[in-house]
Amino acid sequence: MAKDAVKVLVTGAAEMEYHMIIRYIWSFLDGQIGYALVPMIARGAMLGPDQPVILHMLDIEPAAESLKGVKMELIDAAFPLLKGVVATSDPVEACKGVNIAVMVGGFPRKEGMERKDVMSKNVAIYKAQASALEQHSAPNCKVLVVANPANTNALILKEFAPSIPEKNVTCLTRLDHNRALGQVSEKLFVHVGDVKNVIIWGNHSSTQYPDVNHATVSTCDGDKPVREVVADDKWLNKEFITTVQQRGAAIIKARKLSSALSAASSACDHIRDWVLGTPKGTWVSMGVYSDGSYGIPSGLIYSFPVACKKGEWSIVQGLKIDEFSRGKMDATAKELIEEKELAYSCLS
Repeated sequence: MAKDAVKVLVTGAAEMEYHMIIRYIWSFLDGQIGYALVPMIARGAMLGPDQPVILHMLDIEPAAESLKGVKMELIDAAFPLLKGVVATSDPVEACKGVNIAVMVGGFPRKEGMERKDVMSKNVAIYKAQASALEQHSAPNCKVLVVANPANTNALILKEFAPSIPEKNVTCLTRLDHNRALGQVSEKLFVHVGDVKNVIIWGNHSSTQYPDVNHATVSTCDGDKPVREVVADDKWLNKEFITTVQQRGAAIIKARKLSSALSAASSACDHIRDWVLGTPKGTWVSMGVYSDGSYGIPSGLIYSFPVACKKGEWSIVQGLKIDEFSRGKMDATAKELIEEKELAYSCLS
C-alpha cells in the first residue's frame, strides 16, 4: 500500500547572493544549505527511498523570485517521490500541516556586530517561527534547527511553541559527529563506515567536545577501541579535537563559502535516524533538551549521544566519563548557560 506523503518544511531554500540578503532581519536563508538540502529530501535521502514527500519552502520576500526558480528546478528534476512543492514567504502557508521542519536560516553575524545584537535578532526570528509552527504544524511535528547559534535558537523555539513536545525540538550536531568520524577514518586509513560511536558533547560551537573514548573501529579481529588503534593520545586530545571544532571555519577559508553540502547531508542523516532508527549498538549525536543526564543542567539544548527507535530518541546512559572529558563537557555547558541568559535578556 502506498504511503501518505510527509510534509517537510525547509526555511531558506532559495539561493541568493549573500550581499543581497544580509540587510534583512528575516534572513531565513542560508541559501546554499537550503538549496543543497531540498533535492536530497526529494530524492529520499532524508526519509527513505519509498517515502513520498511534499516540500514546503519558506524564505524572505526579497528571495521570492529566486525561490520560484528553485521550485521550477524541483519540478524539472522529476523526482518520483516528490508529490508537491509549496514555495512561499508566508510563514502560515509554509507551516500548515508540516510533519518535519528544518530551520536552516537565521541572522548571520556581521563585522562589527556585538554578540547581543546578533542574539537579539535571532531571538526575534525564532520566537516568530515558533508561533507559526505552534499554530499551524501537524501534531507531533519534529523540528531540527540548523541556523547558528543552533542550540539556543532551538531553545527559544521550544519555549515559544509549548504544544510541540520538548523531545521534538532538536538542533544539528550531526555535522560535527560526521566530521569526527571522518577525521578518525582518515587517520586510520579505513572506510568511514567502519568507525562508530564517536560523541559530540555540548554546543555547536568551538567549545564542543568531540569524544572518542567510547568509539570503535571495525578490524579483521573485530571491533577495537579507537583510542587503542590510533595509539596517539596527544593527537586525539589536541589536534583531533581542534580540527573538528574549527572545521567549519577551515572550509570557509578554503572555499570562501560555508559548508553547505556537508551540512545538508548531515541534516538528512539527523532526521533519517530519528525517524527510521539507529542500528543496534550504534548511537549518534543530537542536540536535545537536557534531562540532567551526565550532570548537564536541565533546561539546555545540549548535544548528547542518542539512540533512536520508532521515531523517538533516548540519551545513551551509563558511559564512563573521565576527568578530561568532565572538564570539556562542563566548559561547553557553561557557554550554553551564558547563551541562554543572553537570549532571555533579549526577550526582556
